[in-house]
Amino acid sequence: MKKRILNIEGMTCSACSGGLEKYLNKQPGIEYASVNLVMAQAQIEYDEKKLSASDLDRFVKEAGFKSLGDDSSTTSRKSSFRSLIVFAVLAIFLMYISMGEMFHLPVPRILDKMENPKGFASLQMGITILFLIWGFDIIKNGFKNLIHGMPNMDSLVGIGVLINFFYSFYNTILIYQGNSELAHNLYFESSAMIVLFVKIGRFIDKTNKAKAVDTIKNLVTITPQSGTILKDGIETLVPINEIKKGDIVISRPGEKIAVDGTVMKGQTHTDESFITGESTPVSKKEGSKVLAGSINYDGYIEYVAENIGKDSSISHIVDLVVEATNSKAPIARLADKISSVFVPVIFSIAVITGLLNLFIGNSNEVSLMSVVTVLVVACPCSFGLATPLSMVVAIGNASKNGIVIKSSASLENLNQIDTVAFDKTGTLTKGEMEIADSKFIGNKEAYLNVLKSLEAKSNHPLAKGICKSGADLYQNFEVEEFEEIPGQGVTGKVEGVTYYAGNKKLFESQKIKMNFEKEEKLFTKKGESIVFFGSDLGVFGIVGLKDTMKPTAEEAISKLIYTSKKKVIMLSGDNTRTAREIAEEVGIKDIYAEMSPKEKMDKIHELNQNQNVLMVGDGINDSPSLKSAAIGVSVANGTDISSDSSDIILLSEDMKKIPYLFELGSKTIRIIKQNLIWALFYNVLMIPLATGFFPIKLNPMIAALAMVFSSLTVVLNSLRLRKI
Repeated sequence: MKKRILNIEGMTCSACSGGLEKYLNKQPGIEYASVNLVMAQAQIEYDEKKLSASDLDRFVKEAGFKSLGDDSSTTSRKSSFRSLIVFAVLAIFLMYISMGEMFHLPVPRILDKMENPKGFASLQMGITILFLIWGFDIIKNGFKNLIHGMPNMDSLVGIGVLINFFYSFYNTILIYQGNSELAHNLYFESSAMIVLFVKIGRFIDKTNKAKAVDTIKNLVTITPQSGTILKDGIETLVPINEIKKGDIVISRPGEKIAVDGTVMKGQTHTDESFITGESTPVSKKEGSKVLAGSINYDGYIEYVAENIGKDSSISHIVDLVVEATNSKAPIARLADKISSVFVPVIFSIAVITGLLNLFIGNSNEVSLMSVVTVLVVACPCSFGLATPLSMVVAIGNASKNGIVIKSSASLENLNQIDTVAFDKTGTLTKGEMEIADSKFIGNKEAYLNVLKSLEAKSNHPLAKGICKSGADLYQNFEVEEFEEIPGQGVTGKVEGVTYYAGNKKLFESQKIKMNFEKEEKLFTKKGESIVFFGSDLGVFGIVGLKDTMKPTAEEAISKLIYTSKKKVIMLSGDNTRTAREIAEEVGIKDIYAEMSPKEKMDKIHELNQNQNVLMVGDGINDSPSLKSAAIGVSVANGTDISSDSSDIILLSEDMKKIPYLFELGSKTIRIIKQNLIWALFYNVLMIPLATGFFPIKLNPMIAALAMVFSSLTVVLNSLRLRKI
C-alpha cells in the first residue's frame, strides 16, 4: 500500500469533506481515505498496483472537487480581497437602486422602478448575472455534489440563489410584456447579496484557517535555501538541493545548519528551539548531531551531511504533524455523521416550508422567499469547522512547543487518562550516567577497556555512561559476535574470550556464580545503578553508575498529582533501592522496580483495562510498554522521529510538557463541544425563523449574513487554543 496526501480545492463545509471521503472510500483499490476540511487535504492509502496518481486526481474530480496534487498553492488572498471590494461596491449600488425609495433616497428617473421598470429590471438582472458568474464555483460545485448524491453547503446556496434569480427573471419577462407593477416583485438583489456574503464568509474562514495552520507550514520554511560545502579545500555556496549525503558542510556563527549531520571538526552552541520548544543553546562538538534549520550561535564547525530533504528530521516532523491533522478523532466523526444527514433534512424542511406557506394563503413571493431563506440560513459551515479547526490549532500549537502529536484521536483520548506511568532512566532522569564507583579483581584498567569496548556497541543509557567516563583514556578492542539481550545486558568476544556485562539476571541466566555482594549493597545504598562484568569463568568486576534527575521532573509530577489529579507510577528496570530513591525525590509513591521490558508491558496491560493509562518512556527498550498503553509518549532527541513507536513525541526533555498535554487536551475538547453546541443552537434558532411562521422573520440576505456570523464565531473560538 502507498500513502499520498492530496491538496484539494473547492471544499467549503463538512458535507463537502464527508462526501469526498465517502466517495473515495468506495473506489476499488483505495484501502483508506481521510479528508481534512481545514487543511484542505485528502490522505489516501491505495494499492499502487491497481491505481496511479492520475486515478486519484480523477476520483477527486468526479466527486466535484479539484486535486492540486502535492501543490498547496491557491489563489492569492490579495486577489480574493480585490474581488470582494469590487463586488461589494456593486452590491451597494444594487441595494441603493432597489431599496432607495424605501428610505426616501434620491434615485435617478432612469433607474426608478416605476418611471422605467424595464430599465430598472434589466440593470438589476445584469448586475446579478455578474454576481452569478463570480459565484459560479459555488453553483457548479453544489450541483455536482447533488448529482453524485452528496449534497453540501454549496448545493443549498446554489439552489436558493437560482430559485430566487429565475423567479425574478420570470417577472422581468412579464414586465416587458407590460405588467410594470411586478417591478416590486424582483429579488435580484437577494441572489447577489447571498453570493457576496458567502464569498465574504469564505474569505474570512480561509484567512483564519490560514492562521491556524501557519505554525505547521512555517516548519517547512525553517531550513535555509543554501549551504557552504568544502571540497578539496575550496568553499562553495550551493543550493540546498545540491548538497549530497557525505558532503562536508561548513557553518559559521549566525548561520542556519543546512542539513542534518554529524560534527567532524570544531565546536559551537546551536539554537534548536524551533524543534524542541526550548530556548537554551545546545552544546555541539565532534561527534554531536546537528539538525537542519537550527542556528549556529558562536562557533565554526564542519559537519558530514547525513539526512537531506525529505529524510531530514524537520521533514519527518512536518509529515507526522500533517498526518495528525488529517486523522480524525471520534468526536470529529460524530460531527461528520450529523452533517451527512443534515443537508437532505434541510432540503426537506425547505420544500415543506414552501408548501405550508402556500397552504395557509401566503403569496408566491413570500413562499419562495421562505424556501430560499431556509436553504441559505441552514448551511452547515459551523458544523464542518467545529472539530477539525480546533484539532489543527491544537496540534499546531503543540508542535510549536516541541511536541509531535501523531493523531487527533490521541489528543481527544488524553481526556480519558487517569494514570500516568513513567520509565525512570532516560525519562525522569537525564540518562547521562557516569561511573561513580567500581571494583575489579585483577587488572582494573584492562578489564575497564574490555567493558567499554563491549558497551560501545550498545545504545542503552548505562552503556553510554560507562563509555563516557574517561572516554579519552581507554583502549578500544575489537568485539566479535556482539549481542544485546533486552532487559539484561550485552555479550561479545574479545580476543577469543566471551565476556558479559549487565545486571544480575544476565549472569544468572548463564549460570555464572555471582560475587561482589558487599559492593552491590554499598553502591545500591548510594542510589547507584549496578553493572556486573565477567566471563564464563566468573564475575571480575562491578561498576556503580549514578544518574541525575531532570530539572523539571519534580515540578511536572507535582502538577500531575495535585493539579491534573492523575495517579502517577514508576516502572523501572533498575534495582528497587535506586528506583525508590529517585521516586521519593520526585514525589512518586507507587514504584515497580527490577522489571524487564516484558514485565513492564504486562503491568501496563494490567492497569490499562479501561484504556486509561498514559506511558512515558525513552523509546529505547520501552517500545512494548508504549504500544500497550492507551497513549504512549516518548522522549526523543529530535533525530530519530520517523521510527518512533509512540503516539506522542516530546522533542525535548522538559517533563512539564506532560501536564501541558493534559491541559491542551482538556481545553481542545471543551472548545470543540462549545463549537458544536453553538452550531446546533444556531440552526435550532435560525431555521424556525427562516420558515416565516413566527413573528420574527428573516429574509435571504439576513440569512446569509447570519451564516457568516455563525462560522466566524466557531473560527474565533477555535483560535483561542493558540494561547495555551
